[in-house]
Amino acid sequence: MKLADEREWHLLLHYRKNLFGGYTSEQDDPGFFLSPNGKADPQAELEATLAQFFSDELVGRSRQPAQCAFVARYHWLKEKLRFDHARLAPIRCDRFERWLAEFNAESITLIFPSAFMNNPASMFGHTLMRIDQQGQTEQTRILAYTINYAADVPPDAGLAYPIRGIFGGYRGYFSTIPYYLKVQEYRDIENRDIWEYKLNFTQPQIRRLLMHAWELGNAYFDYFFFKENCSYHLLSLLEYADPTLHLTDQFLFWTVPADTVRLVATQPGLVGNIAYRPSRSTLIKRKRETLSDTERRLATRLIEDVALIQSEAFTKLSPKRQAFLLDLASDYFRYKIDTRDSDAAVYKERNRAILTARSGLRIQPDDLKIIPFAKQPELGHKTSRVSVGGGWRNDDTFEEVTVRAGYHDLLDPEIGYTPDAQIELVSLSLRHYNRAEQTRLERATLANVLSLSPMDALFKAPSWKISAGYQTIRHRECQLCGNGNVSGGIGAAVETQWLNREVYFAFAEADANVSHAYEERHRVGGGGTVGMYGDLTDRWRVMVTGSYLRYPLGDKSDDVRWFVGQRYTLGQNLAVRLEYTHRDRDNDVLFTVQGYF
Repeated sequence: MKLADEREWHLLLHYRKNLFGGYTSEQDDPGFFLSPNGKADPQAELEATLAQFFSDELVGRSRQPAQCAFVARYHWLKEKLRFDHARLAPIRCDRFERWLAEFNAESITLIFPSAFMNNPASMFGHTLMRIDQQGQTEQTRILAYTINYAADVPPDAGLAYPIRGIFGGYRGYFSTIPYYLKVQEYRDIENRDIWEYKLNFTQPQIRRLLMHAWELGNAYFDYFFFKENCSYHLLSLLEYADPTLHLTDQFLFWTVPADTVRLVATQPGLVGNIAYRPSRSTLIKRKRETLSDTERRLATRLIEDVALIQSEAFTKLSPKRQAFLLDLASDYFRYKIDTRDSDAAVYKERNRAILTARSGLRIQPDDLKIIPFAKQPELGHKTSRVSVGGGWRNDDTFEEVTVRAGYHDLLDPEIGYTPDAQIELVSLSLRHYNRAEQTRLERATLANVLSLSPMDALFKAPSWKISAGYQTIRHRECQLCGNGNVSGGIGAAVETQWLNREVYFAFAEADANVSHAYEERHRVGGGGTVGMYGDLTDRWRVMVTGSYLRYPLGDKSDDVRWFVGQRYTLGQNLAVRLEYTHRDRDNDVLFTVQGYF
């Protein structure tokens, strides 16, 4: 029957084709295989599995008989080979049946918490699954269980964390966690909006998914931050639930959670309804938008001094508006408590006073529809980008092509992405200068990350940025010189709505450069940057920045820099840009057409 060649066997064992023939499993736990050669030999693992089914020897990390430790394998092979129970007696798997009964599963929902810029592992978002129980409502689904895959990272990982995470230095495990704990972590503590995609799986498909999830709880994968991450291995569960799906094949080099959600959402008939859970900060901001100017000032004062509840300014409001302001104040205090603010004890005491006052108003809270600041990820552009264009630099013209692995910058179309955030990774630009008759690597970006957090009366988080890369500069007599650069900064941002929405920002920053153009081949210094960007229309964004940097170490010099750029969106994955850059008597104008893939 050649069962070892069938797709479902390969899905169960996570086999991938090798470049030069043969197979290797992505599973890295030796206990997951019943043959010594099982990691690379599907036939040997099949034979060893069948043989082990006749034994009650305890195997795997869970120490159970093979029929129970690898229950999905057993049921698939039983279906294919029609086991004679008189010759191969079935073993009762009480632990599995209790685990399955606790789920009481009716449906599967894919969960996408949006990006969290203050944790490298969460900068691209996250995915997990919720197992919705029979009889649950939209209000009680928070009590359901989830299936989550994550790296087992020690609390004292420190600087080793990103390095080991990139190169597979941690083990990744599947776990079953109550959904309300994940909501508390993502929505309340990290302030991440959550998108929920209900999947149209049948009951047999749900059972297949849960059986394989039980098996994967028996083992670990080596965790790779960019490839075999939280999203990648969840896709393998969906594939076993419905083997007609081919999802993991689409991710050869890296797996971005937003891309996996986009892929799942585009599978015909797979996704049913889509639900949204706003973060607490989104909830507070949207509620504040509904206040009048007088109410907004009153809410700010109330948060600072809860005794204002007794003031005439508050009591003359209608009971309904009083209740709304008290709910808003309580939301803010809970936000400060959940985010472990240094004054959390003070906020707990204030919240107690607010709740006491609120309990005296027997008024149901308004059913306010919360509109997300960022739409669901499948509506956004794809995460890789190629740009083709040309322009003028000083007294020469050029053509340029750029390829960026990921992910999003401030001038990219913002739909589907976290507002005011930029993550660029692994970008290369090749440029041909016509008069100089020279083709060179113009720019190379290893990482360019920026997080703007517009401040207001209630939210005062700092903004920050960090970058590392290479660019071509003009410095003194050197016209086209390579320059390695590392920089970082801390700052602040504010937003206005004078035209549509504008964000103004300022940074104090440090900057280090290495180039043969400099005396002593380096310069180190710092300075500041100010800038703004704004949306003139839904498709048209402009951005202006100015910087002054002085370098007292190495090559003693300074830089005055200007940037003016604009982007116009032609389609979900197509845009055009016009950019002007000035840097130390060096002027560059670039027009590009950009496609996302």
